[in-house]
Amino acid sequence: MPVTQTQAILNGERLALTRILSQIENNTPEGNQILEELFPHTGNAHLIGITGAPGTGKSTLVNHLAFQYRHPPEGNHPPTVAVVAIDPSSPFSGGALLGDRVRMQDLVGDSGVFVRSMASRGSLGGLASTTAGLVQVFDAAGFEIILIETVGAGQAEVDIARLAHTTVVVEAPGLGDEIQTIKAGILEIADILVVNKGDKPGADNAIRALRNMLSLSQPEKHTVMHHGDLMELEGIPKENQPTDQLWVPPILTTIATTGEGVSSLIEEIASHRQYLMETGEWELREQTRLKNEVDNLLQAALLSRLNSSISPKVYDQVLDQVISRQVSPRRAANELIQGAGL
Repeated sequence: MPVTQTQAILNGERLALTRILSQIENNTPEGNQILEELFPHTGNAHLIGITGAPGTGKSTLVNHLAFQYRHPPEGNHPPTVAVVAIDPSSPFSGGALLGDRVRMQDLVGDSGVFVRSMASRGSLGGLASTTAGLVQVFDAAGFEIILIETVGAGQAEVDIARLAHTTVVVEAPGLGDEIQTIKAGILEIADILVVNKGDKPGADNAIRALRNMLSLSQPEKHTVMHHGDLMELEGIPKENQPTDQLWVPPILTTIATTGEGVSSLIEEIASHRQYLMETGEWELREQTRLKNEVDNLLQAALLSRLNSSISPKVYDQVLDQVISRQVSPRRAANELIQGAGL
């Protein structure tokens, strides 16, 4: 009896994976149907987002992360690793530049690693619109660790926090990112902060700035938990302190070109996973992630239905009224929606 494409993916067959990933990126009916069949087999992988401004060394760091996951200390189980690297789209062809493939040569030949580069295709949040679908395929195929590297879109990086269980924000010295970090709300989405290129001048200043911002963002007189230790509140004995637990993002230093500090980053990622499990936050993040995916698909479906329900002639007429200032954009949108019967 021939093996179906869905079963081949569940078996982790690489050729089947490659084919279905392309179908999902192109949003084909066959790809969407297989996603339906795969969905009940998802929910087991640890989704790790790697984000930060361009030039911080995210791709090199992801390369060493995947390599060290696959080469753990002796006696430890090497997890299977999938890498989803979102590259900027070419403004001419719409394709990905695939620069991450060039930087990840250390992973070539390892059957336990699958690297997939994809084009952002105009998405503004650092992720492509079909990234969640690709992640589901890798999850169903049995990959235990899924690293998702964003395009590096600066202040639009919050999308990764809605997809990943653990969000690693990468900074680098000398980029003038201290104020940018505050503007981007990085402290709100970061589970782990990494100052990469730690051997460069200014690394200590970057670490100090992040620590200062973290101290300002922490709630006053609140118990926080890091690595399972409760920190004593002012004037209250530890045994009488409240049991509320907050994760304090650790600040690590790495040198991605040599791999220095990457093993410590892997330990912190494991600690964060343990924290999520022990506090019930894992399930909450899963619920939020799935709700966000439903909302995104709903918006895309409604927009597609709207576009198919409005004739180009009617749209152009309404647009002309907006351009001539006869109708406001808000009123024009409402009229188009009502005319489409939505």
